[in-house]
Amino acid sequence: MNTALPYLIVSGVFLAYFILHSLAASISTKQWIASRWPEIMPYYRLAFNALAIVLSLPLLLVMFLYPGEPLWQWYGFGFYLTSTIALLAIFGFLYSLKFYDLSEFWGTRQLKERNNSVHDQENFHISPLHRYVRHPWYFLALLLIWTRDVSTVQLLVYLLVTAYFVIGSRLEEEKLIAYHGEVYRRYQEKVAGVFPLPWKFLSAGQAELLVQESLLKKPLSKP
Repeated sequence: MNTALPYLIVSGVFLAYFILHSLAASISTKQWIASRWPEIMPYYRLAFNALAIVLSLPLLLVMFLYPGEPLWQWYGFGFYLTSTIALLAIFGFLYSLKFYDLSEFWGTRQLKERNNSVHDQENFHISPLHRYVRHPWYFLALLLIWTRDVSTVQLLVYLLVTAYFVIGSRLEEEKLIAYHGEVYRRYQEKVAGVFPLPWKFLSAGQAELLVQESLLKKPLSKP
């Protein structure tokens, strides 16, 4: 087998997933569907998440079929350090769940309320983790993957995932600006995106002021 072929296959499968995921999440796609089949919009978020899970299976399959050659493994102090960081990332993720409207995230709220809007309906809020980074889930996921042992294929995948998180976060923020407006722009100016920066964060008081400001703005009501 051509030695480059496994890397091309892995890259192709991951890139296809990223493109499909981004297209399905875009406002333009949801507006197109809403304009033609508004009755299915309450199911959209639920179907989107189900499809994302199903389509992730080929990603796991190609990584299993093409494990690649080992590049580095963590031993001794490095193993304990990276394992501690990974555990902290998991705890951080579990801690963050209490600050999300999970019924809206999964789509059960939209289905229950028969909501056909193309915009998320959750109000602007800033959790403790969001005071330090705008996309804490992306950052925590990157901590998890980059603290694991790495093969040549895994390195490729981790680089692709990292690039997608950076690019995808910007696409996601276009939707957040469309929904939350100038308040979110001000939040962007003050807090780092995917990777925390020590000079870009909000105090609890500053976060509360931004949230209070957002309450003066009426959310978009158009579908």
